[in-house]
Amino acid sequence: MFDFLWNLGSFILALGILVTVHEYGHFWVARKAGVKVLRFSIGFGKPLIKWHDKHDTEYVIAAIPLGGYVKMLDERVDEVPAEQRHLSFNAKSVQARIAIVAAGPMANFIFAIFALAAMYMVGVQSVKPVVGSVNEGSRAEQAGIMPSQQIVKIGDDNIATWQDATFALMASLGDKSVAVTVRDKQFQEQVKTLNIDGWKLDQQDVPPLASLGIVPFRPQATLTIATISPNSAAADANLQVGDEITTVNGEIITSWAQLVTVIQQSANKSLQFSVKRQDSIELLNVTPQGQRNSDGLLQGFLGVAPVVEKWPDGYIETRHYGPLDSMVLGVTETWRLISLSFDMIGNLITGQVSVKNLSGPVGIAVGAGTSVSYGLVAFLSFLALISVNLGVFNLLPLPVLDGGHLMYYIIELFRKKPVSEKTQELGFKVGALLLIFLTCFALFNDVSRL
Repeated sequence: MFDFLWNLGSFILALGILVTVHEYGHFWVARKAGVKVLRFSIGFGKPLIKWHDKHDTEYVIAAIPLGGYVKMLDERVDEVPAEQRHLSFNAKSVQARIAIVAAGPMANFIFAIFALAAMYMVGVQSVKPVVGSVNEGSRAEQAGIMPSQQIVKIGDDNIATWQDATFALMASLGDKSVAVTVRDKQFQEQVKTLNIDGWKLDQQDVPPLASLGIVPFRPQATLTIATISPNSAAADANLQVGDEITTVNGEIITSWAQLVTVIQQSANKSLQFSVKRQDSIELLNVTPQGQRNSDGLLQGFLGVAPVVEKWPDGYIETRHYGPLDSMVLGVTETWRLISLSFDMIGNLITGQVSVKNLSGPVGIAVGAGTSVSYGLVAFLSFLALISVNLGVFNLLPLPVLDGGHLMYYIIELFRKKPVSEKTQELGFKVGALLLIFLTCFALFNDVSRL
């Protein structure tokens, strides 16, 4: 219950910030263009709080926190007195209307720049992209990429973090191959040709690196218990923090991965654990709880986390930047996110990326809750990513979105006359159906991941 409330609160906070930024973009440019704004609403439904300013604009915080809107004076919607016609949206030039509509997504992009700049000024902690292992028979193994090598370049992109590597690989989707420059422990660099012909992101919850066979280096998990979940099989069996697991049913356990495999294969089955507790050996009967995974298979669950070895020196780096450098990095990273987002949309259309990877409100809520729990830097990074995605999504040429309105106004700009109301109405209906379908599909993906 706590996790649900935490994720819900984080979701409302994140979405509230991003919707406010988006709608304020429309609001600010509309005011500058001389359009009378009737209402600025964050959320839909029954108003919880409302007030007016000196321009008689009503500000509303409503009960359903799933979006927002800016209502402007518009003759197409309401009757407008003759003396206020010059203040209506539809009376403005097509260039002004384009600016007002485009201002929402642009505000999201600008917000992402400042969020990322703030993140870089606070300090970014990153992990050196050193390969931990390479899966047998994978594309990475065929390319000659080996454990302990550090990835320093992919294509023309310099790689400093695993996020850099992931983004560079995703940007290469659709290519036949990509050059990967690696550095060994003796600081010798080699260029490997990674075959990505036919490579697709078509598996749900499988990261790009994993689908190519690259497993990032992580410190080894020991067999000593660090935490125990309440009401878990481990708690019921009286396992304790600090216990070192040595055998299960008489079989010597040599790694955490081996223990996980045994537990997963023993749902609702009694196991005898031998654990080292301080200076004594304890024998405990443990029955892993059965839980269904995302594929519907029954797996055992123990409810413990291990003590993990420390990171080697130099593998984790915290980088701080000054205000100017942070702004430059904010602009650069925002542009990369925008480009990658449009690339991913194209790859969804062509089938390079599976629609199973689409995420909806539930996925965003979980992401928001996780990022908040990790601290300010992670939350700023999450806000920037979702802000860019919100801006790009709203630029899609669906008539119910900003991009659809822009499409009509750009056509009007070249035709010198508006698109007919009948055509616009049909477009809005089709766009609404597509948007509902995408939302339902994304929600289905979210629920299937729970």
